[in-house]
Amino acid sequence: MQINETSLRVRYAETDQMGVVYYANYFIWMELGRVEYCRAIGFRYRDMEEQDGILLAVIDAWCRYRRPARYDDEVRVRTRVSAASRRGVEFSYEMYVREELIASGHTRHMFLGRDFRPASLPSKYRALFGIESKV
Repeated sequence: MQINETSLRVRYAETDQMGVVYYANYFIWMELGRVEYCRAIGFRYRDMEEQDGILLAVIDAWCRYRRPARYDDEVRVRTRVSAASRRGVEFSYEMYVREELIASGHTRHMFLGRDFRPASLPSKYRALFGIESKV
């Protein structure tokens, strides 16, 4: 499965009183990684919502912090799909400063329709997520 990497620079506003990145910002970086992953595999997250009425609701989010990131660090977010089905998808993330792993995590999502009810992923996206189509 494809791995996409995107970079960001830690902004002062993302740090806490101790001068390290506030823990919740790692989840924002995961979202950035997820959106850029979708773009890299061939579609915009936004288009899936607007054109196809498919929403990705987060049903589980987890992060393991290993080392703090600080103001002005360049953080690389590596994102991949770790599991996928017609009903949902799990993304895994690794965040690095230089070559050091600073955090890792995952988010699990359920596909929903505009009515916020569970939906099946349209077939045009299945191969992009590594989901085999049934004949």
